[in-house]
Amino acid sequence: MTKMNKDVIAVIFCAQRTESDDDGYAKAANDMVALAEKQSGFVGIDTARDEGGFGITISYWANNSSAIAWRDHPEHVVIREMGRKSWYKNYSLHVTRVERSYDWSK
Repeated sequence: MTKMNKDVIAVIFCAQRTESDDDGYAKAANDMVALAEKQSGFVGIDTARDEGGFGITISYWANNSSAIAWRDHPEHVVIREMGRKSWYKNYSLHVTRVERSYDWSK
């Protein structure tokens, strides 16, 4: 992730996966990232998942209306419902404003 302007919106999605349909989940996750990248206001994404299936995905949006548009995107709505039915035991979602952002690399 590169340094962001103040007031970027971060949508933090924390989820525990089921053991169901790994291939379908992987395809849907890749498709959703590709779709998000095409949306107006998309800034970037960070994601991680542990061996036990717990994952955190943070998507970054230029403003709140872009984040809401992503939440309401018809294809995203369909995948969200599939996730609730098959791929997630539970999840939480948090929306916040980025106050500061730093990067470092060697």
